[in-house]
Amino acid sequence: MTAQHPPTASAEGQRVTPEALRKQYESGATVDELVTASGLSYGTVLNRLRDAGTAMRTSWQTRRMRQNPQARRHLAARLRTLYEQHGATLTELAAAAGETRRGARRLLIEAGGTVRTTQQTLRMRAATRAVERHKLALSLRARYEAGATVPELATEHSYSVATVYRLLHQAGTRMRPKHNHGPARAPRKRS
Repeated sequence: MTAQHPPTASAEGQRVTPEALRKQYESGATVDELVTASGLSYGTVLNRLRDAGTAMRTSWQTRRMRQNPQARRHLAARLRTLYEQHGATLTELAAAAGETRRGARRLLIEAGGTVRTTQQTLRMRAATRAVERHKLALSLRARYEAGATVPELATEHSYSVATVYRLLHQAGTRMRPKHNHGPARAPRKRS
């Protein structure tokens, strides 16, 4: 991924000029690569770059400069989809992209996304859960109206009987009368 940059000094040991260092740096070389190529110390390379009026980059700007731009745009678009349509958090985006949260945020913004507040994320996730719960309630209603019992539905979906009743009620289900499925009771004697 890193490009090899040839030394700026000739084999005869000519002096490395600030302009030559600047040209290599602006074409993508790092300070460390210039140190290795020129044989100068880190501080000397930095001083010569500054003398030449070089605008210094951060390490992430260098990585970004070296990345395949098309692959970066594709990743940024994918992260934006996860973020906006699936309600992913920045932490989840960072894990999906193999980036830091800050890097994932930067990619999201590059793709035209807008960063949400924590409250907006919580509301979005609550709305998604409510939609899923409504779909579940409607499917329970259909099964109940087709003849399934509440205990069967509770077992089938790993919910308590009370939760199934609540979901059926939320779906507007007309409940069947309760039946006593146990042994018949003996009539009480009146005295």
